[in-house]
Amino acid sequence: MAGAIQATFVVDEDLCYGCGACIALCPTNALDLVDRLAVVEQSDCTLCEFCIPSCPVFALSINEA
Repeated sequence: MAGAIQATFVVDEDLCYGCGACIALCPTNALDLVDRLAVVEQSDCTLCEFCIPSCPVFALSINEA
């Protein structure tokens, strides 16, 4: 589709320390902890942004390309 925004959910690996706050708020269970790092299954993420304000170190964002 022309003009459609392609966006992806991003976890800053330098900031994330694996507290899991984001995982508790994800309504689609798209987030998981792997080696004390939040990882996202992009195909499950709806980009709802519920998790973003839960991160105490601001490691979560949406990258719009």
